[in-house]
Amino acid sequence: MADKKRIIVIGGSAAGPKAAAKARRMDEHAEITILQKAPDLSMASCGYPYYVGGVFDDRNMLLCTPTGVTRDPMFYLNAKGIVAKTETEVTKIDPKGKTITAKNLRTGNEESFPYDKLIITTGSTPRKPPIPGIDLDGITTLQSMQDADYLRKIRDEKKIKKAVVIGGGLIGIETCEALQLAGIEITMIELLPQLLTFLDWEMAKLVENHVRSNNANVITDNGVAEFLGENGKLTGVKLKNGTELPCELAVVAIGVTPNSALAKNAGLATGDTGAILVNEYMQTSDPDIYAAGDCVEIPNLITGKKVHAPYGDLANLEGRVAGENAMQGNTVTFPGTIQTGICKVFDYGAGATGLSERNARAAGYNDIETVINASPDKPGFMEGLLLVTKLVADKKSGKILGAQCIGPGDVSKQIAIWAMAIKGGLTVEDMVNADLPYAPPFSLAIDHSIAAAHIIQNKMKGRMKGITTAEVKKKVDAGENVYLLDARGPDEFDVMRLGIGEHLIPLGAIRKRLNELPEDKNAEIICYCKISLRGYEAARILEGHGWTNVKVMEGGIMAWPYPREK
Repeated sequence: MADKKRIIVIGGSAAGPKAAAKARRMDEHAEITILQKAPDLSMASCGYPYYVGGVFDDRNMLLCTPTGVTRDPMFYLNAKGIVAKTETEVTKIDPKGKTITAKNLRTGNEESFPYDKLIITTGSTPRKPPIPGIDLDGITTLQSMQDADYLRKIRDEKKIKKAVVIGGGLIGIETCEALQLAGIEITMIELLPQLLTFLDWEMAKLVENHVRSNNANVITDNGVAEFLGENGKLTGVKLKNGTELPCELAVVAIGVTPNSALAKNAGLATGDTGAILVNEYMQTSDPDIYAAGDCVEIPNLITGKKVHAPYGDLANLEGRVAGENAMQGNTVTFPGTIQTGICKVFDYGAGATGLSERNARAAGYNDIETVINASPDKPGFMEGLLLVTKLVADKKSGKILGAQCIGPGDVSKQIAIWAMAIKGGLTVEDMVNADLPYAPPFSLAIDHSIAAAHIIQNKMKGRMKGITTAEVKKKVDAGENVYLLDARGPDEFDVMRLGIGEHLIPLGAIRKRLNELPEDKNAEIICYCKISLRGYEAARILEGHGWTNVKVMEGGIMAWPYPREK
């Protein structure tokens, strides 16, 4: 038998074990070793907030296979024939000599390992702002098992009363929920004007309103200037505007930076994001070294720009490609990402795929169409729940560029549909007749996603003039002479209304009450209802009777992110 191939994998969280396992399936006889700095392997890090929040209590579930077997060194040795060394830090890569040097963190001993192919999966490190007091006791991140253990202990002891979460991204939102479920009074602080920057502002504002409705305070457009403490322990935070908030715990969730120093020191190329440069084979600038996961940058498939996309699912996919190519030669590729993401926000989902309107314009897509659709995920008699979706499409080609969806309905299904549409290069015209599964327990006869495609098609064909809630609010605040038509029924109006000077004319009565509309057929009229389905019908009626400047407030009352009268 020829000499056994030696594969070394640096890192044992997501991408590393996946790469090692795939390499093993490609070659039963190769020598495969995982070197992991942390004490644990294959941690389900995206599950940390739910362990902290008490969704499940068995810590070991974060380390188990789907069948309940703990993924420890003995599991890798016995089940996969892979040597996994934990608490072992790689300190140096020698590409010329094709060796790595690693330090045993328990004993301090150093050891050299030769390799034929090397796979770097060193992950990322949480950003910690360089501000006074950052090292006080009571300040943590939620990146490691140790962080999860620390926060779970706080939850179980029930001693801490007030906490702040710094950062309104995915981890920040999930941590906010976890701590709020523990009965801790939470304030979320975000430096930018909105939470969840993968959403456009009007969608993020709906999420912010939902967070507030679940008894968590939210502060945007402000940041932490200083951590306050006594005797080395956190007692509060001072914000940039001078406000001081007392707290005993602060969770910093302002993003991550790629762990690329080891690769840089070995002479491997890195990109503008600071992450390791790889090609479509997950191969670095050294042909015998591959890299995957949070430490690499990959192409955005829509813009072509290299991005740092630290997502657990991408890490696994990249690791799979790196493992196969390291063993078999460059036979499979990982093309890049459209940056699909989702998070749980109490009983809401919030997800996005592709480009937001803001990012599309920044990428040079100047001639785009957008639309917001609010409707349930399934019929009312099946207890359907609200979804609010925003689509972004290129007017010239009709291609879908991005989709965002929030609400208590099945957000994951919607984002999955749009992710595949974008990845497949589908257009609005492709989606208006999409052949999706239908039965009342699962969807409407015309699925929410297809309805969104219908609405944007109507806009692109000039059949509907849409106007966003933000544009309506701006007109109202400016005192513009706009006729606002609420096409709902009186009972609905009594229960919930915007209170912005609207006129109630139920859809079924409009043809009989045209005399109540402005005499000037060029007057601006904005129609809406709860979700603006009746608003659109009302607009078509008015246009049929000669009014020329009729708009539909997209998403209706359910997409209105501002205070309302009722």
